[in-house]
Amino acid sequence: MEVSESRPARETFSSLFGVIMTMIGAAVGLGAFWRFPYMAGRFGGSAFVLFYLLITLFIGIPALMAEWTLGRHTSRGTLGCFEKGGFPGGKWDGFFLFAVLIVACGYYSNVVGWVAFHAIGQVLKAARLNFDAAAILPPQEGFRPTSFLLQLLMTAAVIFSCGVVIVKGLRKGIEKTSKWIVPIVFGFLMILIVRSVTLKGAGEGVRWYILKFRWSELTPGVMAAALGMAFFCMSLGGTFMVMYGSYLDKRTRIARNAVITGVGASLAGILAGLAIFPAVFSFGLEPGSGPGLIFMTLPKTFALMPAGWVFGVLFFAGLFGIAYLSDVAAFEVLVGGVVDNTKIPRKKAVLIICGTVFVLSTPPMINNRIFIPWDLAFGSGMQALGSLLAVITAVWFVKRSEALKELASGSDKRFPRALYWWMRVAVPLAILLVGINWLLESVFKIRLTG
Repeated sequence: MEVSESRPARETFSSLFGVIMTMIGAAVGLGAFWRFPYMAGRFGGSAFVLFYLLITLFIGIPALMAEWTLGRHTSRGTLGCFEKGGFPGGKWDGFFLFAVLIVACGYYSNVVGWVAFHAIGQVLKAARLNFDAAAILPPQEGFRPTSFLLQLLMTAAVIFSCGVVIVKGLRKGIEKTSKWIVPIVFGFLMILIVRSVTLKGAGEGVRWYILKFRWSELTPGVMAAALGMAFFCMSLGGTFMVMYGSYLDKRTRIARNAVITGVGASLAGILAGLAIFPAVFSFGLEPGSGPGLIFMTLPKTFALMPAGWVFGVLFFAGLFGIAYLSDVAAFEVLVGGVVDNTKIPRKKAVLIICGTVFVLSTPPMINNRIFIPWDLAFGSGMQALGSLLAVITAVWFVKRSEALKELASGSDKRFPRALYWWMRVAVPLAILLVGINWLLESVFKIRLTG
């Protein structure tokens, strides 16, 4: 790529509120609303939730600090941050993760399309129209033309809407959109929680989810699952958070904002579970139904609930909003990478990236035999690898004095040396464990988390 010699000053966030809303919007995504509840259901509820919170505090938030440090220090996203940070072969590491994200962005946009379709379905059901929202979901195997065409339509709409925001840049596009969507989503969640916990028999769901803790349930499998979930829920992977970190000005306090973002992302997942499980228990449905909890179990729950369509619309609209912001973050990494490293203007870069992602979104639309391995390979596994590379680059290859300066910037106090060494040793080891667990389960079919 030919790098532009003269480029405009790098855009930064306009306010602290904008920083927090944007970071939470990028971090939460489908991880909190979709994956966190079904993982909590699969791994026994309260034991998983408790260990997840501990991992977020001691591992996730320090890893987030490292990714932001790398982004702000290098003023680059995935393309350029590893090379400028001094990591050996950093240029090619960046290209590799950039390519992985292009593919991952395609299948993720598919899922955002599924969510939007389910929100539409809840509205049409209220009008007593015969509408099967599950028709958009890919079959387990084979090929279903209806599903494929619906996914093409919804994915195209999602990608186009992301492009509309991205082309406006950071402040007028991403930040402004996040300031609206994130508060609205949390408002929807609170309404859903009030309705869910006031259903008859909902108390058992609350006890199972957050109160019924036993030490015997905190198995190595539960701990490994919670560890992976923390990275997934905070969008750590050497991509989103590195790029958004590059837009932080020197007055922004990395440690404080990382804590707020980590707490916000964790709270979103816990609140989503609190909106789901009391209702699921109230109607005698299965909390451990896996990935289908959102798309199969919840629609049944809303159908049984008085005026359930209203709460169905609120849930899927909220899920769409937060998933959409995470998708916007993915597109910004890709578009920003092109703009930072070439002379291609932003509008043209948006067209190139959106077109490429749309083409690459089509294979996983065919069936789950393609989609699920696609997700495991380009999502879970590569996410752990990207985060490991980012953390190691930030705290091992960036000069210690420079890294500590970035971490302390905006504060009148020195960054704690003990925490810096924790980031150098404990955090990379934890990420490495996530990666090993993924490798054993997904490649060698040796299950440690179930």
